[in-house]
Amino acid sequence: MAKAVALISAFCIIAFAAVTAHAHAHSQEVFNVEGDVYCDPCRLQFQTKLSTKLPGATVRLVCTDAVTKAVTYSVEGVANADGHYSLSVVGDHEKEICEVMPVASPRSDCAELMNDIASSRIVCTRNSGIHEAVRFANPLGFMTKDIFPECLNVIKDLELFVEA
Repeated sequence: MAKAVALISAFCIIAFAAVTAHAHAHSQEVFNVEGDVYCDPCRLQFQTKLSTKLPGATVRLVCTDAVTKAVTYSVEGVANADGHYSLSVVGDHEKEICEVMPVASPRSDCAELMNDIASSRIVCTRNSGIHEAVRFANPLGFMTKDIFPECLNVIKDLELFVEA
């Protein structure tokens, strides 16, 4: 009787381990990519004290195969009232390059894409040393067509040019 109980216990442990391993191997990893979108009225292509958040801006995350450059994953989202977005990325994308990019601005006066900072690269794999599921992207932005007059003071404060 004791042998039968031991044998049944062993089978139960092996079955439980097999089911757990199978479920773990087939579970989908989910990462949460977060970031902010802003309007650059000084056309400096970085945030200043005159920059404002862009609620309603659309962003897109795209993962591409590092070798073939084929798109393997894509998701879009919209910034909330604070100009902050949150995108769910399903699956592990260790062998892919994932980037978030601005797509559309809700403001016609601030709709020009920046050419210096066109995207923010994100790592979407657990095999990177990052243990949290949340990934933070660098701020993304749009520029106004014309430079605001107040920007001259910002440029002077930042000492971006030398007066002649």
